Amino acid sequence: MISSKLQTATLAVALLSTERVADAHHAFAAEFDAKKPVHLEGVLTKVELINPHAWIHLDVKGGDGKVTSWMVEAGSPNVLLRRGFTKQTVSPGTPVVVEGYQSKDGSNRANGRDISLPDGRKLFLGSSGGTGAPYEQKSPEEKK
Repeated sequence: MISSKLQTATLAVALLSTERVADAHHAFAAEFDAKKPVHLEGVLTKVELINPHAWIHLDVKGGDGKVTSWMVEAGSPNVLLRRGFTKQTVSPGTPVVVEGYQSKDGSNRANGRDISLPDGRKLFLGSSGGTGAPYEQKSPEEKK
């Protein structure tokens, strides 16, 4: 029979692991402001297809010529892959346009709604329903 100390230690590890996963995922309204849309035109520098949310990094040149680096949160890698967004879709150096919503803390972070590519394609970046993000929509493929 397993000792009660071992059972307690196992339970503690399981609970701590669960808490970290819960902390890592958040609702849109917890970090982003639906009343502060952003339009970012820049050059893609990095794509991170990591859970629970993918991140797109881009450098945006302002009217004064100063370059500002932005981090744009997207949906989960699985959601993006189903919508046709892979690491091969865009590579570093690609000019892109990202529409999204500013972080509440005013940092150069945003929640991405969609990304427009140089070939004219526009891909939806948002998380799948229920995040609280404004204008949540399904791609044409998902409506079928």
